Amino acid sequence: MSYFVTGATGFLGRHLVGELLDHREGTVFALVRASSRARLETMIEVWDTDRVVPVVGDLGADRLGVSARWVRDHRGDIDHFFHLAAIYDLTADDRTNEELNVGGTRHALRLAEALQVSCFHQVSSVAAAGEHDGPFDESMFDKGQALTSPYHRTKFESERIVREEASHPWRVYRPAIVVGHSETGAMDKVDGPYYFFPLIKVPRDRLPAWLPLVGADLGDTNLVPVDYVAKAMDHLAHLAGRDGETFHLVNPEPQPVSQVINSFCAAAGAPRFATPVDRSTAGGLLGHIPGPLRPLRLAGALIRTRPVQAALDQTVGRLGIPPEVLAHSSFRPVFDSRRTEQALAGSGIAVPDLDSYARTLWSYWEDHLDRSTARDAGVREALTGKYVVITGASSGIGQVTALKVAQAGGIPVLVARGKDKLEATRATIENRGGTAHVYPCDLSDLDAIDALCAQLGHDLPAVDLVVNNAGRSIRRSLRLSQDRFHDFERTMQLNYFGAIRLVMGLIPMMRESHGGHVVNVSSIGVQTNPPRFSAYVASKAALDAWSNVVASELVGDGITFTSIHMPLVRTPMIAPTRIYDRFPAISPAQAADLVIKAMVDRPHEINTLLGNAGAVAHTVAPRLAFRVLNLAYHVFPDSAAAKGDAARGTRESEQIMLAKVFKGVHW
Repeated sequence: MSYFVTGATGFLGRHLVGELLDHREGTVFALVRASSRARLETMIEVWDTDRVVPVVGDLGADRLGVSARWVRDHRGDIDHFFHLAAIYDLTADDRTNEELNVGGTRHALRLAEALQVSCFHQVSSVAAAGEHDGPFDESMFDKGQALTSPYHRTKFESERIVREEASHPWRVYRPAIVVGHSETGAMDKVDGPYYFFPLIKVPRDRLPAWLPLVGADLGDTNLVPVDYVAKAMDHLAHLAGRDGETFHLVNPEPQPVSQVINSFCAAAGAPRFATPVDRSTAGGLLGHIPGPLRPLRLAGALIRTRPVQAALDQTVGRLGIPPEVLAHSSFRPVFDSRRTEQALAGSGIAVPDLDSYARTLWSYWEDHLDRSTARDAGVREALTGKYVVITGASSGIGQVTALKVAQAGGIPVLVARGKDKLEATRATIENRGGTAHVYPCDLSDLDAIDALCAQLGHDLPAVDLVVNNAGRSIRRSLRLSQDRFHDFERTMQLNYFGAIRLVMGLIPMMRESHGGHVVNVSSIGVQTNPPRFSAYVASKAALDAWSNVVASELVGDGITFTSIHMPLVRTPMIAPTRIYDRFPAISPAQAADLVIKAMVDRPHEINTLLGNAGAVAHTVAPRLAFRVLNLAYHVFPDSAAAKGDAARGTRESEQIMLAKVFKGVHW
């Protein structure tokens, strides 16, 4: 069995190709423009396969620009022709939509006819339902619905062409709004709900999460993760006897926009919106108002007018939200997917609940797609062209810091033990137009650090900034550490000796550049002294003390230091401590923002309000502070003792209460 796929390098296309490679046999011919050949070759390397064969062509050319010889050589060999290539953008103009969506579909059909394929699979969209009012099932198509945007019109027209002009069997798939992968969060671009993420980030960073905000009922939407869509398409395409059918790849239950927003607010740790007047209350009030005169309808119509679009472009448009997206943030149709659900029965393929993967989507956006750093003129001025050595750059805070530095025009120098992960981070940066350097090094090996510094001095024209982020954390009480003195040696070796050896080795380069700045990612524990962290906190405190002393010696050389007393961060380092799963913690991106602030503003310290309060408490009322910490010592047991005691339910509630009160403290 063989396949032909257009749009294989696109977001949905590459996931579909992955499904075909994993679950089917045979060759996958992938249409690709000559200019995108290198990108497809990179994907083939990632797939690690020889079953994907590039076919050079063009969506805008007759028969997709595929050579007559290639068509002749493969006529009758293609079983399934998947047409995914299109423009998925509500902001695109009529001409672009017409050329790529309508013209592209007609060219794909002609190629499929010439190849004599067994079945043509058209990826349409629920946008083809336009502004249809009420249920829209999979047998429905042209019901006189209003098509209010170029995107709606061309998706409808493309589907019509397949239905009326195809001379071979066909199947149509209508996905809802496709978001990132439910397990990895991977997403190609800001689209759909992602446009609103920056608005969620603002109150997240400025307001307490428990503060309710006033919201409104904004109607219903429908989101599905890309992995569900790809798996469902693969399964449905291979079912016998389903030609000529349309499948809705949607969430079976409409999702209120307000609930979707709150799911992402919860994932971000932001305040949530309360809707004082919900639709059950408003339903009785609005039931007697004609549909076109209802508030949501009027608002939608108003948003689409030119004067309002112009006004929105100068307001929300400046925040990165296209006015066109606001006009289509909710769906009027309700999509009936019973045919699809019946066809998928027994396959194990179903739409996951948004709450189960909202944090995954948010984290990926925050780490990879948030462009706020690039838009900050002050950050760009401070970091453009600067060489920034970042340790622990293969994951967590270090990796996200590297991405943000590159986004601002800096040149991250990536240091960690794992070369493969560093190379993956460099590839991400370079794919986005940036530059990065990779230097694998075991930072607990002092000789390896010396060799690294020598290599950096040889390879780089300068070292402008150093971020000491690599670290090892050990959570264990002194009672259980009597026979584990190596815990203290290991943390000191990496967190203290490794860090100062690196800085000492790079100081000559910074002196030559007449300045430099060192950022130490320390811990809130240095201020609050939480129990069970004696090894970890002592190593971070030692780094703080060393930096404070040498700062006075080096300030004349223009070399300065910042210590960030970082609160609890949700990184792989804390993953083994299971009680942290339910703790309030900042994200790696929030932590990276603090690192960026340290590099740009160069303060002596960056502290949290709670960290400062802890330091004051230890100075003003040390006995009371130790009593509170002793209480926490008994409430938060050692990991081994936390397994299955009789009072676990009570203990967990006490833990969560204290964790929320002392947000960000390591317990």
